[in-house]
Parts: sequence; C-alpha cells; structure tokens
Amino acid sequence: MRDHLEPLAGQPPAVPVQRHPPPGEGASEASAPSAGPASGEASSGVPQRLAERLAALDRAARRINSSLDLTATLRNLGRVLVPAVADALVVLVRAPLPDVERDPGPPRALQVRHTCGTRLGRRAGLRPVLPGSLLERALARRAPIGPTVLDDRRGGLAAELLGARALGRLPAGTALLALPLHGRQAALGMLLLVRRPPADGTPAGFDPADAATAAHLATHGGLAVDTALRYTREWEIADQLQRSMLPAHLPQPHGVRLAHRYLPGERGAQVGGDWYDSIPLPGNRVALITGDVMGHSLTSAAVMGQLRTSAQTLAGLDLPPHEVLYHLDEQAQRLGREHHLATCVYAVYDPIAGRVRIANAGHVPPVLIGPDGRSELLDLPPGAPIGVGGVDFSSVELPAPPGSALLLFTDGLVETRRRPLGTGLELLRARLAGGNRLTPEQLCQEALRILPPGDRADDIALLAAAFDGIPAEDVAHWHLQPRHETPGRARRLAGHALRRWGLEHLVENCELMVSELVTNAIQHATRPVTLRLVRTSLLRCEVGDDSPALPRTRRAGPEEERGRGLQIVARCADRWGATRLGTGKVVWFEQRLERGR
Repeated sequence: MRDHLEPLAGQPPAVPVQRHPPPGEGASEASAPSAGPASGEASSGVPQRLAERLAALDRAARRINSSLDLTATLRNLGRVLVPAVADALVVLVRAPLPDVERDPGPPRALQVRHTCGTRLGRRAGLRPVLPGSLLERALARRAPIGPTVLDDRRGGLAAELLGARALGRLPAGTALLALPLHGRQAALGMLLLVRRPPADGTPAGFDPADAATAAHLATHGGLAVDTALRYTREWEIADQLQRSMLPAHLPQPHGVRLAHRYLPGERGAQVGGDWYDSIPLPGNRVALITGDVMGHSLTSAAVMGQLRTSAQTLAGLDLPPHEVLYHLDEQAQRLGREHHLATCVYAVYDPIAGRVRIANAGHVPPVLIGPDGRSELLDLPPGAPIGVGGVDFSSVELPAPPGSALLLFTDGLVETRRRPLGTGLELLRARLAGGNRLTPEQLCQEALRILPPGDRADDIALLAAAFDGIPAEDVAHWHLQPRHETPGRARRLAGHALRRWGLEHLVENCELMVSELVTNAIQHATRPVTLRLVRTSLLRCEVGDDSPALPRTRRAGPEEERGRGLQIVARCADRWGATRLGTGKVVWFEQRLERGR
C-alpha cells in the first residue's frame, strides 16, 4: 500500500499519509500512548509532520497547475495521484469540450481523455449522461462519491462511467473512488481512482485521509482543466484572428515566383504577431514583407493586423523601403503608450532592372541565394524595431539577377529554446546553399528542415521569392515631352513595338488607349510623361506623369467633348487602374496576348 504522496522531482519526499485502522482492529503500536522521552518526541513531531504534509500537497497542486495545455494538465494529475494515492487513474472529460467562458450547462456525455496505470476505459467511447442516472447526480455534486468496493454485481456509478464489460476485468475486492471535476462554472468531468486488492486477498480501500487528499487534488484538477480550456479557447481565437489577417494567397507577378509558409507555435505557446505579405507595384515590381510583433497575445495579433494594413497602404504610395519603415514606426507610436514593438524587413524587387532594394527594422537578416547557388545572410543596417521612435532607417540596393532567390523569415525559424540565434542563422544559410535550383515551395520546405523536434515556442512566417526577371527585349520605354503632338507620337511608338513583338492584332486597340492616356497625362504634367510597354504572358502599358491627381471615370454629357477617354480604356482593356506614386501617378492597362476576348 502507498502511504505517502509521490515526491516531486528535485524535492524532498512527503510525509506518510496516516491511515485509520479498519473497523475491528486495535490501534497500532505507533499510535499507542507511551511514557518517557519518546512520548515528547512524538508530540512535538506532529506539527512538523503536518507542515510537511501541507507542503507536499502544495507542491502537488502546483504541479497540477504547471501547464496550460489540457493533455499535459491531465498527465500531471495522474502523476500526482498514481501511485501516491491509487494504483491507477481514469479521467473522463465532457464531450464535446465546452466553452467555459459561459455556463455550458450540464454535460450530456463524457469521454476518457487520460489513463494512468491501467488500460481501463481506453476503448469505452462516449459515455452518455442520462437524466436521473447516478452519473448525472454525481456530476451535480462537488463531494467524492465512494469509496466503493467492487463485488460480484459490478454495477453502479463505475459501470456508467466505464461499462460493465470493462469493469469485469478487475478482480473482486478492487476499490474505486469517483470524484467530480468542477470548473469555475460547471462540471467538467469525473476522476476515477482505482486501488487493487493486496496479495493476501483482503479487500482494498480508501481511508478518510486518502479520500480527503484525493478530493483536495481533484478540486485543483478541476480548476486546472478549466484554466486549460479557457487558454485553449483564447489560443484558438488568437490563431484564427492571426490567420484571418494573413493573406491566404499571394499574388504572382511576372518575373518572380513566390511561396509562403506560416506555422503557429505549439498549443503550449501563445499566439504571436508574425506576418508576411507581397504587394504588386507599378513597373512590374513587387514589395516583399515579413514582420514580427513582439509579445504573444491577442493584442499582438491585432497590432500585427494594423501594421500589415498600414504597410499595404504605404506600399501603394510607392515609397522607398526606408520611408515605408519610417511611417510604420510613426503608426506604431500612434497606437498609444501600450503599443507593441515590431521588427520588419521590407524589400522591393524590380524584375526589369534585376535589382532588389531592402530596408530593415531590427529584424533577422534575409538569405540571398545567387545564381551560382552561393547563399549569404544580407549585411543590412539593422535599424531599430518599429515603435521605438526617432530612429532613421536606410535602404540598401543589391543585384538580383535571374536565377537568384530571396528568403525572408521570422526569428522563430532560427532561434529556439536550445539553439541561439547566431547558430540558427548559420545553419539556415548552409542549408540553403544551392537553393537556386529549388522552387520557392521547395525553398520553404528546405528551410523548415532546420527545425529541431519538439515544441516550438514561437510562430514562424516564411516568404520565398525566386527571381526570374523580365528580359530587356520584352520592355519598351520612352520619355515624352508634354506637347500637343505627343499623343500622336505615342501611338506610333506603341504600334512599332507591338509589330516588332508580333502582336499586330493588338495594335489598333492599344494605339487608341495609349492615345487617350497620354492625352490625359499631358493636360496635367509639367515634366516629361513616361510610356512603358511590357510583354510577358500579357501586354501591360503604363503612362506616368508628375500630377498626383488620380483620374476617375465619369459619365460625359451629349454635348461634352471631354470625359470619354477612361470609358474607352475601360471597354477596350482587360484590366486597368491608377496608382499614386511619390512623384505623381501611373495609369495602366493590360491586355491578353491571344486573339479575341
């Protein structure tokens, strides 16, 4: 028989549990009064044993409450009670798991969620809680039920919990003690303790001290289960919030192939604020972003959503990367005194120029893989995290020829509980050597291979870009003076370029739309107007000027000569739009290369 609480790791053993003798038996010699010094020692030792026992119960309670994960909480409960109080333990929790933020009402079914020291009930399935049953009445109580010693009938509450067939495998004389697990608002399950009969065949039993100990720890267990369910609910809400704020699909601009991965931290870790994004820009360029809000909470996820939205807005203004970070820093400070700091890398890739421009705000450096397969951690000015305030950021421009690749990531990939940041960064760089032959999806998968087995304390965001570029022969670009004859010249230049590319069937429509856009541009421009044609899987035309006023379509009256240009573009183009830039705006349209619409 176990007569002590199981000592916790690294802590002194608990004092023995003083069991009452069975009825009919005399007091033990240890409990009999005695004279002399021994009596004084026993008398003075009682408070010490009581203090040690209370300390042991406190250690057991802290162990039960040491995790926020439901499975780990039930496991700790079993380790505390087995074999200290019982030979085996079965924990049944209501199914489905309730939302403990509000009163879920009485349970309708229980399910075995954990066993310790026995296989009893592992295949029991759902156990219904029938109206008027012993189980329903037991769940409504907050006091232990039992102890019950199994006899030949093998019925009652234990049969409702596990089934008569499962109980039939227990020897006669086995003692059972059932204890309800109550949360803060409702019953959450049942705890069934099993004590097998001794070898001499006498029935097993739970004395009042055992029952009181088990009831005390079951109370802590119920509250710990309630806490784990509340945390799980908060984790799921935060995870859903964060995922809803991340892009489900990235755009696939021409000249670059993109892939992403997002891995939340394990259930025991709180949700963080990692994010990634890709934003198409004028001139077939693309902005690439990864960021990480410091801290782990619902607030971190919400701040991440605000910063990502701000980054999208700033990217639409076509600001340089360091200017984007500067304005993000201002936005973070406007969130208030309780704002969270965040790290961020912002890069802009130009597939026509074959270059990438990057700025860093306290983030881990990206890995650039050259066309020859050589990988390097980019040596960028580190900058301060977003939200510090009063810090300058700077951009670095680097060559990114076709065949090269870039991986942006958050620190959860390279920094773990057992691996420092520097070691993880070098391990990642070495792992990605030769990654120029990989697709972006394979690049992400290869990067994740450096993760050690076990729980992840932080979430991970990856954004991989394979740079293909756009050949110079597929680009035509002109600067045109804002004169009255400029629309006619623009039509002729566009027509010559399309015929050189073998796109004669697009000439008529394209010349008409180019003429309309250039006509609108020279009416507002004070500097040369830009005209660019880019041939990829479609034809894209961009007309830029230095006026920030964006054009809007409007219904022209019967007598008006103006106001029909954008209506013509809208009818002839497959897609069109306008983007405000730092130095003006760009109006663009796209057409498919195949004949017909």
